[in-house]
Amino acid sequence: MHSSPDPYVRVRGAREHNLKGVDVDIPRDGVTVFTGVSGSGKSSLAFGTIYAEAQRRYFESVAPYARRLIHQVGAPKVGEITGLPPAVSLQQRRSAPTSRSSVGTVTNLSNSLRMLYSRAGDYPAGAERLDSDAFSPNTAAGACPECHGLGQVHRTTEELLVPDPGLSIRDGAVAAWPGAWQGKNLRDILDALGYDVDRPWRELPADEREWILFTDEQPVVTVHPVRDADRIQRPYQGTYMSARRYVMKTFSDSKSQTLRAKAERFLAAAPCPVCGGSRLRPEALAVTFAGRTIAELAALPLTELAGALGGAAASETARVLTEDLGSRIAPVVELGLGYLSLDRATPTLSAGELQRLRLATQLRSGLFGVVYVLDEPSAGLHPADTEALLRVLARLKAAGNTVFVVEHHLDVMRGADWLVDVGPRAGEHGGRVLHSGPVAELAAVEDSATARFLFDDSPAAVRQVRVPHGQLKVGPVTRHNLRGVTAEFPLGVFTAVTGVSGSGKSTLIGEITEELAGVGRLVSVDQKPIGRTPRSNLATYTGLFDVVRKVFAATDEARERGYGVGRFSFNVTGGRCETCQGEGFVSVELLFLPSTYAPCPDCGGARYNPETLQVTYRGRNIAQVLDLTVEAAADFFADTPAVARSLGTLLDVGLGYLRLGQPATELSGGEAQRIKLASELQRGRRGHTLYLLDEPTTGLHPADVEVLMRQLHGLVDAGHTVVVVEHDMSVVAGADWVIDLGPGGGDAGGHIVAAGPPARVTEARDSATAPYLSRIMP
Repeated sequence: MHSSPDPYVRVRGAREHNLKGVDVDIPRDGVTVFTGVSGSGKSSLAFGTIYAEAQRRYFESVAPYARRLIHQVGAPKVGEITGLPPAVSLQQRRSAPTSRSSVGTVTNLSNSLRMLYSRAGDYPAGAERLDSDAFSPNTAAGACPECHGLGQVHRTTEELLVPDPGLSIRDGAVAAWPGAWQGKNLRDILDALGYDVDRPWRELPADEREWILFTDEQPVVTVHPVRDADRIQRPYQGTYMSARRYVMKTFSDSKSQTLRAKAERFLAAAPCPVCGGSRLRPEALAVTFAGRTIAELAALPLTELAGALGGAAASETARVLTEDLGSRIAPVVELGLGYLSLDRATPTLSAGELQRLRLATQLRSGLFGVVYVLDEPSAGLHPADTEALLRVLARLKAAGNTVFVVEHHLDVMRGADWLVDVGPRAGEHGGRVLHSGPVAELAAVEDSATARFLFDDSPAAVRQVRVPHGQLKVGPVTRHNLRGVTAEFPLGVFTAVTGVSGSGKSTLIGEITEELAGVGRLVSVDQKPIGRTPRSNLATYTGLFDVVRKVFAATDEARERGYGVGRFSFNVTGGRCETCQGEGFVSVELLFLPSTYAPCPDCGGARYNPETLQVTYRGRNIAQVLDLTVEAAADFFADTPAVARSLGTLLDVGLGYLRLGQPATELSGGEAQRIKLASELQRGRRGHTLYLLDEPTTGLHPADVEVLMRQLHGLVDAGHTVVVVEHDMSVVAGADWVIDLGPGGGDAGGHIVAAGPPARVTEARDSATAPYLSRIMP
């Protein structure tokens, strides 16, 4: 008789980040939600411990040589974990995808479609059969030679290069040319070539203007510079470069982001004249299936693509390939993403859309007996889309898998088999498992911040709707799926923009710019990272570190030693530890084992050299101050106004648990957004400001949402305007005005379905938001 295996994943002694030696047992073959306030340690338990350990075990079974080729997570700080199957992680990656990445490449649907055209397409008479690579714009075999598979070419015009034709060349008519010596050099060369550089541009003959701006010639002439009284300049050989040539060369070759951005201002993107924007060679576009080219099928919304392929198969090969495509498209449509097309570029997708695409790919993979670890799959989802997500999680479970979900959405928690609540609060005040068991039993846990929201059925508090002091007209907007849409945003109130995924919300608010009448100052607060390296941190981003360094430089000890402010920076030589160059850790190569990071042997992770660390302020050196949490630092610097103000705003947005030196790479998108908001709040506000936030509650526990909303409503009470794109119905219910887009996503959306106070929007017939909003309205 075989004894049945232990049905639990048992974690003992987890100490990742702020976890305090956590022991927890979680059942396999069910849906378990990990929840708790932001920073409580739930991601450290689900991803940093359980998933990291599953990864480590898998890599240990791989040949040592192959391990070096795989990016690896380090071994987690945990006593032991038993009963752990292999794991698949679906995180909300915050890396920036390239413009060549698309819905088709993320889901692998493009591969199947290319195979269909290669093997079962209708070729012109006498044409050679093409490999599937020839149907990809990302390969040399398939890319249009003119635009290199990008679908667009960058062109420039006289109007772009010379915005003010009333100026002469000497006065800077050719705005695209560089400044300083290089620009003067080009003007002197034109002078030497016999062109009149002192006449207004518009008075120059058309053929001269054409040559100056667009010639590909590069004549070399002897330039005799105008002699300055104070220095003698000798003649030199100068080479001419036209304005277009300079702009194109800078845009394609320059390593400087600033120079490339400047060059881009003088360029206009247009569809490639050779491939018409399809990105492919003519040979590939000559092949059709069901009467369409591959570019035409890739541009269809997935729901239409599935219909176009159905019944179009003329051969057995075509039937097998179209059925495979149909079965791959089905889970994407089921997750509410049928409005996307295969050629939609990945950078234009939200984090929630990207994660659901990867989830759909996993559904099709048919894996069995694995642990799926998901990072807030409901992020960016309208309540209507969340219902589809719950069905998908149930299917993963029904297929014999275990699903672990880090989540704040109350409906996802209610639909779980098991709930792990971490807390009670964030950072040092968290890191304990308050409850691990069936959802209903959490009601008895007094310390839980989650229980208060999960079991509270009382309707939202009635708030007096504010009266606007003006209107901001946006539109008509024709972009993506918006067709001539005009919206009016009331000024001086809190507006929520709602609608299902893909209905056009982000496109609409993207049209709000400082140029519009009534905006005044515009502050857009997004979830992009505040820095891409560990050298960027909370203190450096908010400007707090500058003040702290001044405090240290002003101590008697620093003055005696002659240490200035720069001595206390870990980014420059002088005060930093040179062994690790101020990183605090070094990479250790372990031959056939994966390289690992270890604290620097000289500074022990402090980042500074011993002499710098000898300078203290109130008994702490600079490294110890960076290790303080915002909460602890607020007490420590209570009587230093410039520091206290910065720390106060970070506390106000609920980030008291973060350490001052917390690297930017460790912060979630929601934390990055709140740090940006705090940086904005600490500035003295003069005049009216419009604050624009795209899904500010993403990644936030309901308790943190309350804190954030207090701040945003405080801004409105101070006379400013706040516009948020939002799916959290508790936030929408508390707004003064709601603009609801829809009724569906993609081509089925793009219209304003309802606009008005929340109570009026609940009555809108075509609104997907109305039924969910009415549930929590009093």
